Amino acid sequence: MQKIYFLAVPFDKNLVTLALESGVDGLIVEDERVESVRQLGRTEVLPVSSLTTVCLESKADEEHAVACLRSGGKVVLRAGWEIIPVENILAQADKLGVEVASLDQARLAAGILEHGVDWLLVLPQAATELKSIVAEIKLSQGVYELSRAVVTEVRPVGLGHRVCVDTLSMLRKGQGMLVGNGSAFTFLVHAETENNPYVAARPFRVNAGAVHAYAIMPGDRTNYLQELSSGDEVLVVGHDGRTSLATIGRVKVEVRPMLLVRARVDTPEGPREGAVFLQNAETIRLTRPGGEPVSVVSLREGDEILVRLDTAGRHFGMRISEDIKEA
Repeated sequence: MQKIYFLAVPFDKNLVTLALESGVDGLIVEDERVESVRQLGRTEVLPVSSLTTVCLESKADEEHAVACLRSGGKVVLRAGWEIIPVENILAQADKLGVEVASLDQARLAAGILEHGVDWLLVLPQAATELKSIVAEIKLSQGVYELSRAVVTEVRPVGLGHRVCVDTLSMLRKGQGMLVGNGSAFTFLVHAETENNPYVAARPFRVNAGAVHAYAIMPGDRTNYLQELSSGDEVLVVGHDGRTSLATIGRVKVEVRPMLLVRARVDTPEGPREGAVFLQNAETIRLTRPGGEPVSVVSLREGDEILVRLDTAGRHFGMRISEDIKEA
């Protein structure tokens, strides 16, 4: 994940405040401002003199940037950089930064050679887009392909320990977490964004499922729901496949009546089936293809819901190549 710095030169108190509130990783300020700005928040503050700024105009400039990076310098390419020279530098050294003056430039820099540059220096002229840059570059984990699945079974299975994941974020309709009995077939469990006559909405919460279930996590990892704890980052997924990060504020594990939900996706290679155990309560919902939440209480065989298909095989949450079946 790229780090994002904001260039607060010349110094502007309002822009510094905006940058801190936006959640940047650091600020670049005039040397004499470093100590006073450090007192404003627990954010990295660097003097502008610590940067080696390179303007790419020739092959010699590329070679200079590579040499500085290899010697441990903090190198940033001046605005106006082009993709091919940046790729050449990234092929030879890491920890490269580039100046960006818009959200579009930030997106471009973040995707070069798929990995992207290591850090971005947002210029003051991009201040109006700073929050969008931070949200997209730091929080997005790309777009997941979701599939329509047909519900094949819904039945009570008795009591079990279920996990509520309360985040620091207000989730929106159509968003939730991918949870399932196996990592190869996960269900989009909807956040508690909806009111009902008995319980107010809790849009920060995903009542995610049984303790043994897999949750798809950032960085193409999985965790058992029981393993999650305060301060962990979880992956939030929308019905359109767009992803973001949320930090866990609290995890609640309680004994509740549970339901077993099974579903099937018919693929060109044949049917794929999966299951998930969820609390038997009206406030627990899965997600329809259009993004509408559907309560597990009203869920019926033949209903369509959103799931994610993947290849099976995980070891301590990391993807491995293994002949494995999860049922």
